[in-house]
Amino acid sequence: MVYYGAMVYTVNQLAKLAGVSVRTLHYYDQIGLLSPTSYGTNGYRQYEKDALLRLQQILFYRELDLKLEHIKELLDKPGFNLLTALEEHKITIQKEINRKHSLITTITETIDHLKGNTEMKDNDLFKAFSDEEQEQYAMEAEKLYDPLIVQASNRKWKNYSSEKKAEILAEGNRIYTDILSAMALGVDSFEVQACVERWRKHMDYFWTPTLAQLVGLAEDYNNHPGFKRNLDKIDPCLAEFILEAVKVYVARANKNGS
Repeated sequence: MVYYGAMVYTVNQLAKLAGVSVRTLHYYDQIGLLSPTSYGTNGYRQYEKDALLRLQQILFYRELDLKLEHIKELLDKPGFNLLTALEEHKITIQKEINRKHSLITTITETIDHLKGNTEMKDNDLFKAFSDEEQEQYAMEAEKLYDPLIVQASNRKWKNYSSEKKAEILAEGNRIYTDILSAMALGVDSFEVQACVERWRKHMDYFWTPTLAQLVGLAEDYNNHPGFKRNLDKIDPCLAEFILEAVKVYVARANKNGS
């Protein structure tokens, strides 16, 4: 790989160039995520083009909400290819741009509908939350789970007809709203636990998680901003309630040996 105008940057210069703090670069060095290319005779850190490109990758992955330890694992993996990674970033970001455009279109159409300027079918209210939303879930999930499992799940989703996809999404929404309706009864109530059982079976449309993975998924509903944001649209307390309900469900299932 050929670089033109090879330059050596100090930590202060690189921090200014990349828009990060010196403290951040020091921390990345400390955890082995981004080491200086060399050290000057004065002991100061020096960064060359390879280090700049690695930092760019780190910042791209941070934009995708990956944790630092996961980024380090990816970048240090044997066979990591910079060009392939950049192509993947481009595809991921373009998908997000397309999804945002779809959301903007739906918002605009809904505004026009509410103003009485246009007619809008009920299913059009949710057209931006179908395949585009599922693609977003897939991208988020690949950061949290085995990418091979997620990719298989995504292929399974794509093989469903449009009608089946709409049916699955509607069923998922009913489960969440039914959980919401039963929240006052408590996480260990029959009604809530029946909803969790439906939720577990609903996962089979995508993949079949183990009991431990069910808890992990419910934890991600709380810890991952992408998942939490979607549940918060229904109720800000829903994600936390689901986690506690799933813990009860799994504890009972383990006790019963299922």
